[in-house]
Amino acid sequence: MKLKNLPWSEIGLFAGGLLFGTAGLKILGSKDAKKVYTQTTAAVLRAKDCVMSTVDNIRENCNDILTDAKEINEQRAAAEENSVIDDIPASEEDSQPYHAE
Repeated sequence: MKLKNLPWSEIGLFAGGLLFGTAGLKILGSKDAKKVYTQTTAAVLRAKDCVMSTVDNIRENCNDILTDAKEINEQRAAAEENSVIDDIPASEEDSQPYHAE
């Protein structure tokens, strides 16, 4: 095989990738990079706490709304039941139509 026939572009890409990978590992493992990771993780944890606090507030409000809605429905049902009872005549005689004899 002659040197002219070698796929130089592929060899160059491989060598560049190897160099970039080695340099990348050095950069990713440096103290400065670790500080960035730590600060980023701390920010994410703070954001999580903030979101969870908001979620807890929303849950509490939803529970209050649900309790109030159930109470309203119970009051309506009781009022409806009372109105049905009020429509029932006091005795059988009251329900008979009046016939003049």
